[in-house]
Amino acid sequence: MTPYYEQDGITIYHGDCREILPGLAWDVLVTDPNYGIGADRRQGARAGKQHGAACAPSRDYGPVTDWDATPADSAFLRSLTMRPAIVWGGNYFALGPASKWLVWDKQTGENGYADAELAWTNLGGAVRTFRHQWMGMLRAASDDGDERVHPTQKPVPLMRWCIGLVPDGVVLDPFMGSGTTLRAARDLGRRAIGIEIEERYCEIAARRLDQGVLDLGERPAP
Repeated sequence: MTPYYEQDGITIYHGDCREILPGLAWDVLVTDPNYGIGADRRQGARAGKQHGAACAPSRDYGPVTDWDATPADSAFLRSLTMRPAIVWGGNYFALGPASKWLVWDKQTGENGYADAELAWTNLGGAVRTFRHQWMGMLRAASDDGDERVHPTQKPVPLMRWCIGLVPDGVVLDPFMGSGTTLRAARDLGRRAIGIEIEERYCEIAARRLDQGVLDLGERPAP
């Protein structure tokens, strides 16, 4: 299959990951699959809603598709976890027991947003926490002005932290969305593959990847 985007060790494929994956070579999984919860199918995917102390207006990210509104298949995800894996929202899927859960403390304060999100891993070890504010207009300074362009987008610093926890090798994100995992991998000098069924997000990811590479120094410790 011809890549949608390919540069500096980063590759994007547009299509259904279940059809594309069998022909790809990769080493570690870092992904944030569709949870299938809280989607407003009448008004489109939205984020930044007003809840309690939230100060950012609601934002419309376009129509919600059947793919967006349907949770990823647990059996399919389990088939990918024969290799080192980090799966955000792993608490919504039947992935088996884990000792090293990852906790993203969003530092949201007093409002209706979730205080944290969880990632399932098969890495072994103790639970680890990453503290990074991400609530509408209130975001950590290390985001460097990165625009929020996807309703379930993760911060680049969070995904850099995740990639720093997995072994060397090609990083796979089969639910790429706006390409945050790929951008984090590129910043760290890692090769990565992303797959996305929505072409609008393939284009957004390609534009984000064409931005300058950060000089981050040493990789984070596990």
